[in-house]
Amino acid sequence: MPRHAQSGQANLTTILLLLGLVVSGVWVWKRLSLDVQDFIIDQALPLAALSLVVLAVMWMLIGKIRTRRRRTRERARLIKLFESQTSSETRLKLAFAVIEVNEYRRVGLEAVAPQLQELFVTTLKRALGDKQHQVRGMAASHLGVIGDDRAVAHLLSALEDDHAYVRSSAALGLGRLRAAAAKDKLIEVSKEDWDQTVRSRAREALERIR
Repeated sequence: MPRHAQSGQANLTTILLLLGLVVSGVWVWKRLSLDVQDFIIDQALPLAALSLVVLAVMWMLIGKIRTRRRRTRERARLIKLFESQTSSETRLKLAFAVIEVNEYRRVGLEAVAPQLQELFVTTLKRALGDKQHQVRGMAASHLGVIGDDRAVAHLLSALEDDHAYVRSSAALGLGRLRAAAAKDKLIEVSKEDWDQTVRSRAREALERIR
């Protein structure tokens, strides 16, 4: 039997079952006494609704806990790979991945933060040329996640990059750092850069800094 025919048959069966349940429920309801009906309406239904809400909340909490544990394990795995790698290219990919898995937060990355910062700064300096603009941009934005005040100078330099993607990523990084020292430059960029995305990122960064 074709798959679409099986699917149609399954849907028809489900509809018939639901219809049967509704009819049965109505039939049972009509045969209940008024006192029982009042009890169900006044007490049983609210209690059932409350129980469903509690179960839904518990289900969401359990889901969040499982997701957090899974993310923590994946973060630990990536950090271990990052620390054991000797290839600069592979280390950079792992560095990007670990920050993304960690949802662009520094918490949990303290042990490798200095290594990550050094790698991103080096990438900003050495990934030259138009073809590597994406790598420079990612390094700039990720540097804003794990960087400290020493990263501000490198991100300010990235605001002068020829490629708009790198400049917008640098603005994003400065916003993530809440770099007050970059405020004047970001104001200038938000008004004068020819690229709309760069201007928008600069304004977003200023909002974070304020």
